[in-house]
Amino acid sequence: MIYDSQYNRLALLGSEVRGVSLFDTTLRDGEQTPGIALSAEDKMRIASALNDLGVDIIEAGFAASGDSEKDTIKQIAKMGLSSTVCSLARSNKNDIDRVLDCDVDYVHTFIATSDIHLKYKLKMTRDEVKAKAVEAIEYAKSHGLKVQFSCEDATRTDLDFLKEMHVTVQEAGADAINIPDTVGVIYPSAMTYLIKELAKVTEVPMAVHCHNDMGLAVANSLAAVAAGAKQIHVCVNGLGERTGNAALEEVALGLYANFDTEVVDLSKIGDISKTVSRITGWPIPYNKPITGRNAFAHESGIHVHGVLNNASTYEAFRPELVGMDRHIVLGKHSGTHSVKDRLNALKIKFPDECIPKLLAKIKDLAVSGKEVDDAELMAIADHIMWKRIGEDAVKLKEFAVFTGKGVTPTATVTVDIDGEIRTSSNTGTGPVDAAIKAIRCAVNEKITLEEYKLSAITGGSDSLCEVTVVIKGTYDDSRLSVGKAVGLDIVGTSVDATMEAINRDYIRGRKE
Repeated sequence: MIYDSQYNRLALLGSEVRGVSLFDTTLRDGEQTPGIALSAEDKMRIASALNDLGVDIIEAGFAASGDSEKDTIKQIAKMGLSSTVCSLARSNKNDIDRVLDCDVDYVHTFIATSDIHLKYKLKMTRDEVKAKAVEAIEYAKSHGLKVQFSCEDATRTDLDFLKEMHVTVQEAGADAINIPDTVGVIYPSAMTYLIKELAKVTEVPMAVHCHNDMGLAVANSLAAVAAGAKQIHVCVNGLGERTGNAALEEVALGLYANFDTEVVDLSKIGDISKTVSRITGWPIPYNKPITGRNAFAHESGIHVHGVLNNASTYEAFRPELVGMDRHIVLGKHSGTHSVKDRLNALKIKFPDECIPKLLAKIKDLAVSGKEVDDAELMAIADHIMWKRIGEDAVKLKEFAVFTGKGVTPTATVTVDIDGEIRTSSNTGTGPVDAAIKAIRCAVNEKITLEEYKLSAITGGSDSLCEVTVVIKGTYDDSRLSVGKAVGLDIVGTSVDATMEAINRDYIRGRKE
């Protein structure tokens, strides 16, 4: 189910999209992402996942770039995939020969056509470029290859010459022609115009290869399809040179949402996004559309309330559609509905009158940059229910600890005991030891620490810690008192646990 805008349908009225396919270049252009290098095994794993996803063509690499690349493409070609396996090639016979050595049936050949490239890179005339393109296509066709041809930097190529190239290469036998937005500079309405103009002279299917330098790769790809293009070049997670290519997951969902065209198995998108991220070592940005961690995360109380009642209030589509999960985040902007929903989901019976305390604790942690997960929520809720002892008799007014390499840890505390203000300082073997000693000096010198236990709730580097202390001697020499606290900082949490134990003994002593 897609909860899109009715204005999309009005704007796209009459745009009939049929027979569109995806040409995936994760293994070629995606690998050209700075910092990514894939082994043969890596490429084969990704190729298998792309095949399971249902992409039409997999550009497995650039055969002429080296023997290892050629061998890898050959291995992928032997995998028996349903997807067509393709190699990139420049417009020369040597590159085509390298492709033939890979035992693939499809070649993607290219040559630049913009005046910028002709003058500064190729140093060739338009006629020379045209002749090279024809020679490569005819050579590839004579050896039984299917050919897709690209005019590199097409979106900065003179329109009349671009049309001339299209006519020439299709007469030479090109089976499809790709229009690359090589440096990602075209605008969607301009892409629409260009595709419609080229359609006047192009009889073979047209594809588009859009880069994301201006953040418009997906928008330009969808605009091209609406104008008549039949294929979109994509990379998983939007990988590719510089700022990347059109993201497969975004293009696939855009085609489904706007044109009711399902070009791949949408339910597998989440898995392949994570697979490619793991293999390449390239993280998925938290705010990445479709597959980012925050794509279906809701924190604001108003948003969470709406989503829990009806997902369409704050989601364009259900996460299950693309193999993802909804995530209710507990943080600074969370409200009562968010907290109650998570507690209910975790089957925690928590008193309504304590919800404000729980929410306040969550917000305090969020201000420190902490997102509270389920395990930590359970610990905080347990602590609040365990602590319900009434108002503190001994209040911590100020606390500071000074420590560092080559420095003796020193702590200073100020406490309020029934209106009496006391301040004390002490040193220790570590900051926790110094802090507890300073509290003891301020409250009662007879207090002894009988037990101290520290644990990380989830084990992560940003995990909340839980501290339990057992003290003796607040009121007399024999009675034990237990204190627990949950927090981000070990020293601060240890202080909170110690004050908790002291207050339990004070309140118990008062009652006696």
